[in-house]
Amino acid sequence: MECVRRAVAVEVENPPPELYAVEEPYRRIVEEVAAHVAERGTLEKEKYGELYRKFRRLYPLPAQLIQQAINQGVEIGRSFLKLKKDGRVHKPRPEVRQVSIRFAKDSWNYKKAISSVAPVRLGLSLPGGRREIWIKPHRRFWLYWWKTLRGETELASTLVLKRRRNKWYAVFVFDVAPERRSPAEVVAFDVNENSVAVARLSLLATVDAVARWNRRYVDPAVYSIKTDFGRLAERYEAVRNAKLEELKQKYPYAGRDDEEKVQNVTDTREFRKFARRLRERRRKEGRVRQVAREVAKSPAIIITEELGKTHKRK
Repeated sequence: MECVRRAVAVEVENPPPELYAVEEPYRRIVEEVAAHVAERGTLEKEKYGELYRKFRRLYPLPAQLIQQAINQGVEIGRSFLKLKKDGRVHKPRPEVRQVSIRFAKDSWNYKKAISSVAPVRLGLSLPGGRREIWIKPHRRFWLYWWKTLRGETELASTLVLKRRRNKWYAVFVFDVAPERRSPAEVVAFDVNENSVAVARLSLLATVDAVARWNRRYVDPAVYSIKTDFGRLAERYEAVRNAKLEELKQKYPYAGRDDEEKVQNVTDTREFRKFARRLRERRRKEGRVRQVAREVAKSPAIIITEELGKTHKRK
């Protein structure tokens, strides 16, 4: 079973000035790499090394931060190309306004934090050496942290720091294995043209209802239902014939000098309107649905029909 990732953001207390100094160079690296990938579609291995050496000369950042910035720029560039292919963006190049600084497991005290009972202080590799930062844990963070200590979850090796509204947050990523439980409820959807109906069904209640239905019909009584489709067809035939005889008097013979021709009364508007009012098809469909409901209610049922002498014509 695949793990589910959960990200927990914790506020950083009194961030060091070196953290602010890292943000802008990191953003420039990500933006330049993203523009290169958006222009050429990929980042070659030789170009990767060339950009890495270039950024090492320009920005006094630790090596792992530069590598993380390059990798993040590649991801943004590929995402931009995908969106542009789908027609969702129309800019010539991606714009990177804010970034999330990534620290790999070697650029922050990952091993020390994973074994700590109360990780309220972390060490980061920043320009000028190792710097310690303090975080403000909350209830949700402690929940996943104690699960990690018990082995129920696994802490990702990458720590993410980002600034929002002039506040810094440390984002911890946990890989949580979902609990294997038998489903207790299901959700049913009925999608129509103008509406969507959603219902939540309890499996226990449904099984109980099926059991009660089975107990009710353990020893069912066998009975029969007479459909009477033959009588229904004969009745409608008699009604139509009577109307046809009436209309034949209203629409007499229409002939020519050389031959006589009888007008087809069934094609007249008056007869078609009369036939629609009979609702013959609806009556027959209603009879079929009635029989289907009875079959669904009782497992022991016999459907009969009196065919008569002229059953082939019916």
